[in-house]
Amino acid sequence: MKLLNRQNIPTTVSRPLRVIQFGTGNFLRGFADWMIDVLNEKTSFNGDIQMVQVHSRKPAEGINDQEGLYHIITRGVSKGKTIEENRLIQSVRGAVNPFIDYRAYLDLAKSPDLRFVISNTTEAGIYFDEEDKDWATAPESFPGKLTALLYKRFQHFKGDPQKGLVMIPCELVDNNGKKLKDNILRYINLWELPGSFEDWIVKHNTFCNTLVDRIVPGYPLGNGNDIQTQIGFKDEQMVMAEPFHFWAIEGPDWLNTELPLDSTDFNVLFVKNIAPFRTRKVRILNGAHTCLVPVAYLKGIRLVKDAMENESTSNYLQKVIFDEIIPSMDQPTENLTPFAEDVLDRFRNPFIKHKLSDIALNSISKWKVRVLPSLLDYINKKDKIPTGMVQAFAAMIVYYRGHYNGEITPIKDKAEIVKYFDQVWKIKTPEVVVESVLAKVEFWDQDLNLVYGLSEALIKEVKVLLAQEKLA
Repeated sequence: MKLLNRQNIPTTVSRPLRVIQFGTGNFLRGFADWMIDVLNEKTSFNGDIQMVQVHSRKPAEGINDQEGLYHIITRGVSKGKTIEENRLIQSVRGAVNPFIDYRAYLDLAKSPDLRFVISNTTEAGIYFDEEDKDWATAPESFPGKLTALLYKRFQHFKGDPQKGLVMIPCELVDNNGKKLKDNILRYINLWELPGSFEDWIVKHNTFCNTLVDRIVPGYPLGNGNDIQTQIGFKDEQMVMAEPFHFWAIEGPDWLNTELPLDSTDFNVLFVKNIAPFRTRKVRILNGAHTCLVPVAYLKGIRLVKDAMENESTSNYLQKVIFDEIIPSMDQPTENLTPFAEDVLDRFRNPFIKHKLSDIALNSISKWKVRVLPSLLDYINKKDKIPTGMVQAFAAMIVYYRGHYNGEITPIKDKAEIVKYFDQVWKIKTPEVVVESVLAKVEFWDQDLNLVYGLSEALIKEVKVLLAQEKLA
C-alpha cells in the first residue's frame, strides 16, 4: 500500500497561502478544509490552508508526515439515499507549532495573499490569559497567538489597509467573532501595543459570528484498514463525516464574493443574524449530545450509535429533546421538531462510530453553553425541574469523579477542573459534592444553589447513580 504524500498522488497544485487555521482536529478537517478543497476545484478561490497547533507542545507529526494530505470519508443516509464518498483533501499544507518554532509561526503573517483565519479551539478556547505578558514568546491562549500574528502582519506591511484579515471562528460560543475581537483588543491593551495597530484591527479586519454543524467523529473505527485498501493509500489521518453539514456566517455583504461557499452545493448561508440558527442547533443537537454522553457512558455504552440502539438511552434522549429542550425554547415548535427528528436520524447513522469519550471533551464548558440555558428556561416556564436534564447533570458530576463501576471515566478538561473534581469527590458525601459544584460561579457564571429545587433533585439523582454502582 502506497504512503500518502505529494510524490505519490497524480497531480499536485501550487497555490498561495490564503487561510490560516487554528486547530488540527477532526472537525475542521472534515468541515472547513473539505469545503475549501472543493472551492479550489470548482471556483477561482485558489488558496491553501496552513494549520496552527493551539495547545500541544508536540509536533503534529501525523499530518506533517503526510504533507497535509488526508481523505475525508463521507458516510450516511441523506434524503433516503445512502452516501459513501471518499475525497482526497489537498488544500492543507501541514501544521506549524508556535511552541516549537515561534518564528516560523510569525512568518506566516508575511504571506501576501493571506486573507482568512478559521479556528476551532472548543468552547473554552476563546479566552484572555493575563499571564500572557507579552508576545516575545508564544502566548498560551489562541486569541493571544492570533494577536501576535496580526501585529506581525501589521508591522510587516506597515499598516496597509488592504492586508487586514477575515476572522471566521467556528467555536460554539455565542457571538464568537465578537468575543474573539474583544479578547484581541484586551491583549493590545495588556501588551501596550500602538494605537495605530488597534485602529488597523478595528477598521481593516473583519470578525464574523458563525454557527457550524456537522458530526465528524474522526478516524473510522473498525474498518479503517478496509477503507485504506479501497483508497489505495496508507492514510492514518483520514476522517469520517456524516453527509449533513451547515454553516451560517454573519458577515458583510461582500464576504460571499471573496469566499463563495454559497455558490456551490454546500449548505452555507451568509446571514444578518445567526441567533435563531445557533440557538436551535446548540440546544437541540449539541445539548442532546452533552446530555447523552454521561448517561450512556455510565451505563457501559461507548458509542452514540450504540446508545441509539439501546432502548433505555434512546427513550431517555427523545424525552429530553421533545419533553424538555424544545418546550424550553421560544421558537415555534414547527421549526424545531423537524430539526430534532433529523438530529436523531443523524445520531443513528449506521456508518459512524462516534465515541462518547470524544464528545466528553471539556464537558463543563459545554454544559454551560449547551444545556444550562435549556434547564433554566424550562424551570422558569414550567415552574418544575426537568428530570431528564437533571439526570444528565448528575451523571456528568459522577463521570467527573474519574471512575465508575471499577472503570476509569476518561476526563478531558482543563487541569484545574480535573483537580477540583478529584478533590471535591474526596469529601464523599453527595450533598456536599453537589452543593459545591453548583456553587462554582467560575463554571456557571452564577450560584446554581439559588435555583429552587435544583440541588435537591440533583443530589437525589447522584445518590441513585452511586447506589446502582454498588449493585453492579
